[in-house]
Amino acid sequence: MRSRIALTAAAIAALAATATACGPDNSDTSSAASAAPTTAKPPAAAPTATPTPTKSTAASPTKSAAPAPGGKACGANDLTISAKLETQAGGYIQISAKAKPGVTCTLPGEHPVIAFGSRGIEAGNAEQAVGQPITLTGGVVAYAGINPKSTNSDQSVEFNDVIVAIGNADPNPVSIPVGHIKVDKAVVTNWHINAKDAVPGV
Repeated sequence: MRSRIALTAAAIAALAATATACGPDNSDTSSAASAAPTTAKPPAAAPTATPTPTKSTAASPTKSAAPAPGGKACGANDLTISAKLETQAGGYIQISAKAKPGVTCTLPGEHPVIAFGSRGIEAGNAEQAVGQPITLTGGVVAYAGINPKSTNSDQSVEFNDVIVAIGNADPNPVSIPVGHIKVDKAVVTNWHINAKDAVPGV
């Protein structure tokens, strides 16, 4: 009788052990889910920096200096110069100057250098103020007026030519015949565009 009870108890214990081994899995399903491999997102691409243009180290071409307004200063050899006697204001010599073909040059706003004879009797200035420079080119003409005798005396020297230079440093003065003129303390105006402004004493 005791042996049957022992066998029965052993059988019950064996069944209980089998049931426990084959029972449902008690592991945490949430843990399993979290343990599942995940697909990693690719790293975001780093923003591409916009290349900054670099200044060229090459030297910029040097600009040439702009020419002076009106081009070079006139010399007597750049001009066609003429002289004629006028009766206005008691008589005077009108000097006119025009640039030669292809020449552009500037006359100063002062009077030309005027001399008579080999002794170099020079004319004084008939104007106190300096005028504006005059650019000669094409058909532009400039005028100056000479009063050969500014005195009321009977003393004078007679000449047939007038010597014209643009300045004291002009290496090419020109001698122009004007007929018989009496000279005593001659004066000359500045260069002017208008011939009426070149009448001495007016």
